[in-house]
Amino acid sequence: MTWLTGDSPMLWYINRSTGLVLLVLFTLVTVLGVVGTSRVVPSWWARFATVDLHRRTALMAVALLAVHVASAVLDGYVDIRLLDTWIPFQSSYRPLWMGLGTVALDLWLAVVVTSLLRRRMSLLGWKAVHLLAYVAWVPAVLHGFGTGTDATQPVVVALTFGCVGAVVVAAAWRVAVSGLALPVRLMLGVAVVAAPVLVTGAMP
Repeated sequence: MTWLTGDSPMLWYINRSTGLVLLVLFTLVTVLGVVGTSRVVPSWWARFATVDLHRRTALMAVALLAVHVASAVLDGYVDIRLLDTWIPFQSSYRPLWMGLGTVALDLWLAVVVTSLLRRRMSLLGWKAVHLLAYVAWVPAVLHGFGTGTDATQPVVVALTFGCVGAVVVAAAWRVAVSGLALPVRLMLGVAVVAAPVLVTGAMP
């Protein structure tokens, strides 16, 4: 089991590969949630974006997230403590970027815990906390750019911007069919367009 020790590069490969897969999974969860909860959903999407698919993808992502966090802590190449995965911006290794990942993790954990306790919560309270899953997607993307040593590789850049593009398109469509007042839709549209700009500016 030497490949699971801090001296083995295998932990880095596990950590980075799970990080990239998590980017795709959480992007899918976000897109399914953004579009699937709209009152105006195309019939073809309604058949695809089932609640069951959304839930199963989210559970798969959470399980993989545990592997991602464990491999980061066990990897001896950099000093990442277990506490750093719970308390943001305390890590000695790239504290800003690690902190953003911790923020995303904490938000997702809040969503998971409240989902398990859904029957004991009001529907309004559960929905309010569930929205944090969408918020968590932004710091998670920035975390990947800031901590990934291969973040500027063409394949990784293309994958990341593909995920960002998918969420931007889904959010833009949701804003367009929301029925909100035009000024509000314009403000939300600006925020949606600003997302890829923010990611670009965060690239190392």
